Amino acid sequence: MWSKHDKDNLYTMDGDESFTFLGKGAQFKGIIHFEGTIRIDGRLEGEIHTKGTLMVGEHAVIEGDINADIVVCGGQISGNIVAAEKVQLLSTGVVTGTIKTPLLSVEEGVRLHGMCDAEGRGEVRALDGAREAAQQQQLTGVARVRGA
Repeated sequence: MWSKHDKDNLYTMDGDESFTFLGKGAQFKGIIHFEGTIRIDGRLEGEIHTKGTLMVGEHAVIEGDINADIVVCGGQISGNIVAAEKVQLLSTGVVTGTIKTPLLSVEEGVRLHGMCDAEGRGEVRALDGAREAAQQQQLTGVARVRGA
């Protein structure tokens, strides 16, 4: 179930099975890298990086930045959240920090203190990025002609 990466001295979970990583009353300080689904019900200080789903339980307290595919929060997060797919804030959730995600779901009762950037699906962002790049090239071309 657990494997050790000698180079970085990190522990990661093999497979996509769901499990409780940090139970209620437990504490962890550091950086977590994992794939699959993880649920935190305790206290974590540090960073979380995943190519999977992070579930933050109602009694969880996280102080640090999160980078995940999907974040479901029913607990307390103090830090920035970057989600590649979606952030879902449950009614018991409290977030203090910046959220950046394509899709955001917020239940009634959530407390959110900070900024939120929810731009919709990735195709929209890709089109906007291509449009901005084309505009930048046009402006650069105009500046060269005027400066010549």
